[in-house]
Amino acid sequence: MKRDAIAIKEEDNVATALRALSPNDTASVGVGARSINVTVVEEIEFGHKFAIREVAAGDDILKYGEVIGRATVRIPAGAHAHVHNVESLRGRGDLA
Repeated sequence: MKRDAIAIKEEDNVATALRALSPNDTASVGVGARSINVTVVEEIEFGHKFAIREVAAGDDILKYGEVIGRATVRIPAGAHAHVHNVESLRGRGDLA
């Protein structure tokens, strides 16, 4: 089966695009050993992340089963997850 994006762990809430995706594309996302379909809602560049399920503002962004950031606003399924709506939690001296 051809996959358009991949998420490594079942708990991941973002996937990485394996090709450029356009609004209204139905992306086949490999999640562990299974695949799910996610309707893309905006342009996603190759290699960029997008939500595979809704992420609430303040929720952790999970990639590779690890926290890589926090959503600063609600991110709907199929939306780009990037610096405009995710804050980094790595290398910050202000977090304990």
